[in-house]
Amino acid sequence: MAKRSKASFQGEMLQGTLDMLVLQTLVMGPAHGHTIAHVIEHGSGDFLQVEHGSLYPALHRLEDRGWIASFWGTSENNRKARYYRLTPAGRSQLEEQTGRWEQMVRAIGRLLHPVAE
Repeated sequence: MAKRSKASFQGEMLQGTLDMLVLQTLVMGPAHGHTIAHVIEHGSGDFLQVEHGSLYPALHRLEDRGWIASFWGTSENNRKARYYRLTPAGRSQLEEQTGRWEQMVRAIGRLLHPVAE
């Protein structure tokens, strides 16, 4: 079995986390990229910063997988903007990813805060 580099593992974990957060954001309804980034940033108390160089590749990746779909619309400031919406496959994927994320958080929590026997 080939070893994955630490940077590769972290990149995959961060990429998967961003994908999950984008899908979660779209549960509320269609949104364009700027709004998606704002919701993630604001919802995290500005702890998470979403760079356009990460967001737009994630949106394309999610669309290629059929988890989101895009369409053109008019933004709040009357500009043409690409909007994204969650697909039924994306909703299923979100449920699966959320379950895995919660398992991982519990497992890490047990390691960081072991219960005395």
